[in-house]
Amino acid sequence: MTHIDRLIAPFTAFIRLRPLRWLPVFATLVAVAAPGTADAARRAGAYDGTWNVVFATTRGNCSSGYAVPFTVAGTRVSSAGGGRVSGSVSRVGGVAVAVSVGASKASGGGRLAGNSGAGSWNGIITGDRCSGTWQATRS
Repeated sequence: MTHIDRLIAPFTAFIRLRPLRWLPVFATLVAVAAPGTADAARRAGAYDGTWNVVFATTRGNCSSGYAVPFTVAGTRVSSAGGGRVSGSVSRVGGVAVAVSVGASKASGGGRLAGNSGAGSWNGIITGDRCSGTWQATRS
C-alpha cells in the first residue's frame, strides 16, 4: 500500500459506511408500512362496545345470576350503568376488572374473544366472601 493509499483509506471506508446511517430510517419505514401494523391498530379496539356480564357464584353464600353491563373502549373497561367498574382489556383479549356496588366489592379476570368472554371473580358481597365465574356477551 502506498503512502497516498494509506492516507485516503480512512476516507474511502467512511464513504462506504455512510449509506449505513440511513439503515435505521429505512428499518423504521419498513416497520411502519408492514402489513401487520394495520391489524394491530384494529385489534386495539377489537372489543369496543357494551358487554352484558352475568355472574355465577360457585363458592360462598352469595346470590347468582346478577347481570352487569360493562363498556369497553380501546383498552379501558368502565360501567355502562350500575356500580363502579374499572379495568382494562389487552389487545389479545385478557381482561382484569374491579367492581363495587355500595359495600360490595369484587375483582376478576378472564378473556374476551369475538363477541363472548368468560372468567372468574372473587370478592365480598353484602358481607359474605364469595367467588365464582362470569360469562359475557357483546350486545
